[in-house]
Amino acid sequence: METCHILFGSNMGDKNEIFAQACLFINNRCGRVVSVSSAYESEPWGFEAEEWFLNRLITVETELEPEEIMQQLLGIEAELGRVRHPETEGYTSRTADLDILYYGSRIVVTGSLVVPHPRLHQRRFALLPLCEMVPQFVHPAFKLTQTELLERCPDTSEVRKID
Repeated sequence: METCHILFGSNMGDKNEIFAQACLFINNRCGRVVSVSSAYESEPWGFEAEEWFLNRLITVETELEPEEIMQQLLGIEAELGRVRHPETEGYTSRTADLDILYYGSRIVVTGSLVVPHPRLHQRRFALLPLCEMVPQFVHPAFKLTQTELLERCPDTSEVRKID
């Protein structure tokens, strides 16, 4: 069994309902959801959009390997209405975005997956829920806690806890 931290994000549709569905699908396909963070509202990062994002951290106990989980998460995103446009450069609005932030203390680098997430230390919307849930967890590559990563984070975008 391994602990996997997955970040949920959505800025389209009924975000709370989409989150509830995502948790149900993750629990049924990836492993047991053991905890979820508070909800955070964050301005879009890296692109312009009218709707802000709902972000929450989902912690899962799993027997699946990281690439297996990622394949399940991509399928869940599609079921929840996410449409990927390979011709579009950069970030776009989406109904569901599911990213593996950490898979235990493993470092995973394959052709299709990098864990820990390669930009989590640059994003307040990822670090704030991590600091709520696992503030002393040490990033396996940077050897810094989540709290220390947040203190060093260059991101100045607005992120608000909403529950």
